[in-house]
Amino acid sequence: MITTKEPAEAAGVAGYVLAGGHSSRFGSDKALAELGGKPMLLRMAELAKKVTGSAAVVGPLGRYEYFGFRETGDRWPGAGPLGGIATALLDATESAPRSAWALILGCDLPYLSEEWLAYLAERAQKSAAEAVVPRSGGYLEPLCACYRVKAGPAIQEMMDGGLRKISAALEKLKTEILDEADWKRFDNAGKLFRNMNTFADYGEIRAEWNEAGR
Repeated sequence: MITTKEPAEAAGVAGYVLAGGHSSRFGSDKALAELGGKPMLLRMAELAKKVTGSAAVVGPLGRYEYFGFRETGDRWPGAGPLGGIATALLDATESAPRSAWALILGCDLPYLSEEWLAYLAERAQKSAAEAVVPRSGGYLEPLCACYRVKAGPAIQEMMDGGLRKISAALEKLKTEILDEADWKRFDNAGKLFRNMNTFADYGEIRAEWNEAGR
């Protein structure tokens, strides 16, 4: 069993954070937006490493190297997050050969917890699916999910065929959905999957953090 004191890497899960997207609705690179004095990308990479024992950043090579985490260049730059997922899975084949799964995180999910991600990784390792994805409010959360490394070539084929929507890719994969009953106990504040799509979102979350003294 994976616990927060026993990284999942030894049991076959590698950690990845997707960064370097256009952030067009945010207005600037949200990976560098700070909460509690720490850039979001660094916060997410540290969290992924706590859970899996490793963390790599998928994005433009060199842009985030000063954070000290291994980088892997997006093989489909400008193609959206599905390209980042495919890149991570193909990288895991080469760089994390012991890992059957990849924990994929967006860079803008400030309310994720180590306990929840450890549970997610554990559920993935018990699953026969190709993707284990939580669902919140009727919507899938594909950037806080686990993907089987062997699904990489299938997703690559989808990308090469012009597919760009993660939801469409998940329909083609064998996907296990984790509903509210699976994750609610890790979400006392009701904000587990809240992200920062816009600068206004960031302002609201930053105010919440300041008020809570985080």
